[in-house]
Amino acid sequence: MSEQPANPSAAPTSSGRPRAVKAVIPAAGLATRFLPATKAVPKELLPVVDRPVLQYIVEEATAAGIGDVLLITGRGKTSMVDHFDRRPDLEARLEEKGDAERLAAVRRPSELAEVYTCRQPEQLGLGHAVGYAESHVGDQPFAVLLGDEFVKPSEPLLPAMLELQARTGGIVLAFFEVDPSETKRYGIASVEPAESELTDIGEVVRVTGMVEKPKPEDAPSNLAVLGRYVLPGTIFDAIRRTGPGSGGEIQLTDAMELLRSEGTPVHAIVYRGTRYDTGMPLGYLQTVVQIAAEREDLGAEFRKWLGEFVASDASGGPST
Repeated sequence: MSEQPANPSAAPTSSGRPRAVKAVIPAAGLATRFLPATKAVPKELLPVVDRPVLQYIVEEATAAGIGDVLLITGRGKTSMVDHFDRRPDLEARLEEKGDAERLAAVRRPSELAEVYTCRQPEQLGLGHAVGYAESHVGDQPFAVLLGDEFVKPSEPLLPAMLELQARTGGIVLAFFEVDPSETKRYGIASVEPAESELTDIGEVVRVTGMVEKPKPEDAPSNLAVLGRYVLPGTIFDAIRRTGPGSGGEIQLTDAMELLRSEGTPVHAIVYRGTRYDTGMPLGYLQTVVQIAAEREDLGAEFRKWLGEFVASDASGGPST
């Protein structure tokens, strides 16, 4: 890992356009919803059983063939970088104990990808954060993965998004359906059917407009932006030309809408798989329970205990 950017060429594709080989993870936020826990521990390092949220996200990127990851960090978040560094002292202790399983687990983060860092001095919106990646990414397409959600590894999303962006050369988003009452929490899109030659990739739609966090009565649909984007390098100029939007911040949605209005094609994949949202305490707890229940090593015992706990609580009996 390094604090200096590398700039390998994007992989060529049959379309003649480059395929994104870099990912950017904005992770400089204050995570006020999780205070006081996040006063000293970055939200991105909160554990989901025995791996931090951030590791699941980097693993999602590397599984899609991305080997270069830029973390946009902030004050008090150097431990995120440390997680992807080697720990020779700890590794030596585990080797002495003959604990091969834990040794492999400790080494795995440093073997996933080349991890780089950039400091965002002020948190002024997602668009503002992504803008700091320009010197690392250059004019090549790249993926943006938000630091508080990920998808089930057996139900991948990013490979199809990378393929779609390589074919179209524009902006590629991922959508999931939300209850209409929830539109005020997300970027919401209006869509139309995609070109027929793109439908082999998945459930693809063409985006005709986007609005950030609309009220339910103003929302053009119930398709919300999932925290995955594949963007062309032209997004950086659009961010520079984007003024403060919702919440007085530089919104990535507004910069993408600017490019769309100027002719950049915008497509999206409607994702029907399992999405884990750790951005709020309830979603984080749900993620921990879901993943723990599915683990081969502890799932059966955990599900048994969980069932007993829920039954006991519902009956008004004692719980342990």
